[in-house]
Amino acid sequence: MSDHISASAHTFHIPVMGTGFTIDSPLRVARYGISSSISLVDDVLIEQIRKYYCEKENEPYEAILNGREARAQRITAYLNLVDRLVARQVKALQNSPFEAGSEISKYYEMLPDDAPLKKTYLDMLKMSDASEKKMAKAKLRKSAVPGSIDVNIMTKLDRDHYRKGELLPPIYADAMSALRGFAESTLSASIVFSAGINKRLYRYMTEFKDFFPDKKGALKKKIILKVSDHRSSEIQGRFLAKMGLWASEFRIESGLNCGGHAFASKGFLLGVVLEEFKQKKKQLLEKLIPMYAKALSAKGEYDGKLPENFRITVQGGVGTAAEHSFLLNNYGVNSVGWGTPFMLVPEATLMDEVNIKRLMKATDDDVYLSDASPLGVPFWNLRTSTSEDLRRTRIKQGKPGSPCPKRFVGLNTEFTKKPICLASRTYINKKIEVLPKEGHAPEAYATIEERVLAKACICHELGGNATVPLGIDPDAVSTVCCGPGIVDFSKIATLQEMVDHIYGRLSLLTSSDRPHMFVKELGLYVDYLRREVDNSPTGLAANSASFLEGMRDNLFKGIEYYQALSNDLIEESRESFLSGLEKMKAALEALVPGKIKV
Repeated sequence: MSDHISASAHTFHIPVMGTGFTIDSPLRVARYGISSSISLVDDVLIEQIRKYYCEKENEPYEAILNGREARAQRITAYLNLVDRLVARQVKALQNSPFEAGSEISKYYEMLPDDAPLKKTYLDMLKMSDASEKKMAKAKLRKSAVPGSIDVNIMTKLDRDHYRKGELLPPIYADAMSALRGFAESTLSASIVFSAGINKRLYRYMTEFKDFFPDKKGALKKKIILKVSDHRSSEIQGRFLAKMGLWASEFRIESGLNCGGHAFASKGFLLGVVLEEFKQKKKQLLEKLIPMYAKALSAKGEYDGKLPENFRITVQGGVGTAAEHSFLLNNYGVNSVGWGTPFMLVPEATLMDEVNIKRLMKATDDDVYLSDASPLGVPFWNLRTSTSEDLRRTRIKQGKPGSPCPKRFVGLNTEFTKKPICLASRTYINKKIEVLPKEGHAPEAYATIEERVLAKACICHELGGNATVPLGIDPDAVSTVCCGPGIVDFSKIATLQEMVDHIYGRLSLLTSSDRPHMFVKELGLYVDYLRREVDNSPTGLAANSASFLEGMRDNLFKGIEYYQALSNDLIEESRESFLSGLEKMKAALEALVPGKIKV
């Protein structure tokens, strides 16, 4: 049973990816001190994976059948299993011999070269005194702690449930049940909340003691807020603090240069956001701690130490050791998330053989910001995935849409009293039928119809990435929601190789002319703004004219910030960085304000 949250020396983490890619990543990487996150969206998939590992590891298994508490119980049971298995793996690793290729040697060889523990390990290898070496090994065995087994809840996916036509209480909603599943598990880890605030979900945390500090001020379960800007972190942090809940980490993610759902901000570029966090970190603490202390005092349950700090982490588009180091050193972040590149590391993530081969060959045109998500949020998609093959085949056969086997994104009531999914066959058929009667302008009709047909069954088909390679459902198709940075990588890598790439001990890049991650994100925003401007005359833009004007202004400000920042970059990359900025600036200037009409 877990009794601590990881204190690993690694400076990177693997973020949640889809529902299937990282569903068992802790069982693959946690023993090496690498933290990763499990999605709690799909409890059906979670139950399938639990059954698989129980059989593989000779653990007792009893199916948890459908019912009010099934979702929470399935999640708790799986997380407890992962907790036990990782503890078992860590014990075996700690007891393994210090020899070439052993588990404990692999643990220390993968650590960053400047980590104090790495130096201790290298010094031990050089020792000649047997007694001294034995003591050093004993210390190293105890210091080989696992990475954190974190979980992720997408706060927007909080579908209410009905039983015999009656709406069940909110605690049985999807996100609420998932939270309860984590809260009642044995894990000492963090829960990551993504996609914005969910007030009823946040309030529900106050019913579980593990989210509150013990007498020493320690938290068994911590809260991570995934945010895109400083304002969001303050709003959510204050909301939690007033209830005696502490946000232990703000995980900053690029609005567009990421995988999966892309939540475009108003042109707030990643470097600018990081700079604001860097400048206002102390100020934010000074606002949150008094609120937190007051709330705990009111509960009369706390006389321990208040938190003095929190972690700032970042993810979204990083691809080189130089970028990784710059984020750590210039902005003082505690960890950098590496997601998409790990899709080509079978030791760390799951993906079926057909899709991983297609991913290796992916071009810029293959990886696109699609309308596939039933949530109505832009979604990074692999055009050549088996899921996309099936979606196009269904359209050709005159049977568009998914049979919707799981309904996790059943949130629309346009045609039905009970919410259904925009990717379902029921919804798409009804929508296509009424489209001609809705009076759309001729120039907009084709685009609207295309957007309706673009919706994909991402909740079930993202799970195919796990069920196919594990042999649970060999015939399933898989959605691949890689970030645009996947085109910079084109071969299968071992875990050791990818970690060595992150720390600059080797390079896995496909080509040397890859744009800097900041320039890449800027280009994605320019492309996004251009599409919005092009869609504005037909009324198909997702944002208002004032929002787009603000986005354009913020992008110009971001370019100015990056131009000044270029002096801090290594000399060999400065010239290409600046030329990339100039190219993006010219493209942005071409999007004149007069064209933005919504």
